[in-house]
Amino acid sequence: MRRLLPFVAVALAAGSAHADLLSLRLEAHGGGAGGVGVAGDQKDNAFQEGARGGAYGGLVGVEVLFVDVWVQHHQYTDGKMLGTWTQFMTGMDVDVDLGVPAAAPGKPHGRPRGYFEAGLGLGFGVGTGQQVELPLDNSEVADKGFLLEAKFGAGFNLGPLFSLGFVVPVSGGYFFKSGPGVVANDQGTHYQAVEAAFLVNFRAKLKLK
Repeated sequence: MRRLLPFVAVALAAGSAHADLLSLRLEAHGGGAGGVGVAGDQKDNAFQEGARGGAYGGLVGVEVLFVDVWVQHHQYTDGKMLGTWTQFMTGMDVDVDLGVPAAAPGKPHGRPRGYFEAGLGLGFGVGTGQQVELPLDNSEVADKGFLLEAKFGAGFNLGPLFSLGFVVPVSGGYFFKSGPGVVANDQGTHYQAVEAAFLVNFRAKLKLK
């Protein structure tokens, strides 16, 4: 997280940070991701280690001031389905306008050309080793756990609602193997893991207030 702070400082110096009173955020992601188990009896069988490859999915979130609540779903593939991960998160972030055109006399500032974002979230996630068949059944869940995620990203505004850029999420957490006959308090089913991704981010942000 310390390495993220210089980027935030530079961005804040270049533009103006802001938060919306209430906004809806929709994102479509595509790129690559991978991780590794770092501790615990099941670290060699960590979901993040087995799901290295291409990643695609999306995010739906609501922001109230600086506080975000969002649901994110990603699928992983190396030509065949490696698994899916869905996480339910809450946290906070900051958006910084970049390249704001100077206002002409008597006219308001133009639309910012781009943005920088940074955020931090805490939540719960579930992973499957197969394509999800809705409604999601507990028998499909192979892994679950609690995680902390930091992210930063930037992009260009395509208009008042849409933007195209990238996002880099880095997460780590405490996870459990799941499935029939698996007992949650059995330490032999636990592990800790980290994951990072680089994702192209097409997002729509609608200010509701």
